[in-house]
Amino acid sequence: MTLAILGCNGQLGRELALSARHNGLAAAGADLPELDITDAASVRSFIASVRPSVVVNAAAYTQVDQAESDPQTAFAVNADAPERLARLCAERRLPLIHISTDYVFDGKGKTPYREDDPVNPLGVYGRSKEEGEQKIRSCWGMHIIIRTAWLYSPFGHNFVKTMLRLGKERKELRVVADQYGSPTCAADLARAIVTIIESLHRNPAPPWGTYHFTGLGMTTWHGFARAVFAEARRYMPLKVMEVVPVPTREYPTPALRPRYSVLDCTRIQRRWNATLRPWEESLKETLHRIFNEPGETDGI
Repeated sequence: MTLAILGCNGQLGRELALSARHNGLAAAGADLPELDITDAASVRSFIASVRPSVVVNAAAYTQVDQAESDPQTAFAVNADAPERLARLCAERRLPLIHISTDYVFDGKGKTPYREDDPVNPLGVYGRSKEEGEQKIRSCWGMHIIIRTAWLYSPFGHNFVKTMLRLGKERKELRVVADQYGSPTCAADLARAIVTIIESLHRNPAPPWGTYHFTGLGMTTWHGFARAVFAEARRYMPLKVMEVVPVPTREYPTPALRPRYSVLDCTRIQRRWNATLRPWEESLKETLHRIFNEPGETDGI
């Protein structure tokens, strides 16, 4: 079985390649600058050359604030390109796994969002991702859309890596404490995707559709930051002495953020036997990798 990964240089793409190889799956990846997902001819050529058994689209325009001033690019990457990819998969009868986001919800809820709850994105990024979901559903039935949130890993740019850098530089940090969500380790999500892929060829009628996957539990960005520093001090000295909780209004951004991004992940556990772990447990594992496997990760 061969897996084609679009967006292979991102956090999830890199973890997915590692997880696939660990489980004996062949994985072929493509990403910028060699392949632009908005270039239909290049994507078609890549899929034709790889001849995969399944396609995972981990490519996305994720600059939430920049999307407000660059909606054309956001929709090209997050909506139009996934539609063309879904049509290509339909031509070749290839299963498509597509990664989406909690930003399709407005965050005004108070209980974990289920997959069939009404969507109402607050900004361009969320609208572009929601449109991508709809376009995939409209043109190819053999799809799995996975919404996730607060993704982090030892690779690339993410909240954990940013906190580690700032924690070495500043004595005090002010972190938003009134946005709630579930930190998600990219390695955990990658393992869940591999579990799904391995199940596809054994199941004559796979439960296609939309799913949620995050770490177990809930916290705020402030709580997340404190947990990062508490664990990181086992490995390195930090300059930061105080993490001050602040409301969202004191940290204005061009794009509005959902205040509540907790997702109900029952469906993916029940239908695909995906394993979810407490976010604190996964964070400890990720920090161990960052500090003890510098040759295998990006470090800080």
